[in-house]
Amino acid sequence: MGDSDQITFTEGNLKGSKLIEVGCGPTIYSLISASKCFEEIVVSDFTDSNRREIEKWLSNQEGCFDWLPTIQYVCELEGRSRSPEEVERRLRQIMKQVLRCDVRQENPFHPLTMEPVDCVLSSLCLTAACKDMETYRLALRGIAALLKPGGTLVLTDALNSSFYFVGQSRFSSLDISQSFIEETLRDLGFSIQQVNILATRKGDMETFKFHAEAFFYLVAQKTK
Repeated sequence: MGDSDQITFTEGNLKGSKLIEVGCGPTIYSLISASKCFEEIVVSDFTDSNRREIEKWLSNQEGCFDWLPTIQYVCELEGRSRSPEEVERRLRQIMKQVLRCDVRQENPFHPLTMEPVDCVLSSLCLTAACKDMETYRLALRGIAALLKPGGTLVLTDALNSSFYFVGQSRFSSLDISQSFIEETLRDLGFSIQQVNILATRKGDMETFKFHAEAFFYLVAQKTK
């Protein structure tokens, strides 16, 4: 679904002052295309080790993960005139905060209170963090509160999933449908702008050790 990120942020319609990523994991790939569209980016994750990996990369510490090949790949997809090194420098400049978040709380950043922002991005986070559909619904409500009226939610997650592996460790994944997500977002005052569905293949599930019928990429606007 990374190509959808690239298209969304390179079309020029989605831009603003500040973006928050909820549940970034130890990665920055979903922010590469977004970096030229926003003046400031806040990244967040529940896990201490994931946040430390981001902080290591931001300060260019020895042994940090090298994201430059990934940045170069995205730049080639976009046809950017800037070099991957320039994009990397900009990302490090505009990623101002690495915060702890818990999407199961009414305010994911408690005890901090965040000023509403122009865009919230979340990828493969909520089905892993939420134990049931009510918790998922409350998590979306908390994320919605982070957005200004007219702000944009960019959401990627699994559909009809049950589990995934990280190494030898198995984790549960919440089984949700496309209709449930869209209905919940409309109830929260969102207008859905785009939905892309990518069906999974049995071979991929066996290779990467997960179960999900599909993945979705959704862009929705908080109504003014």
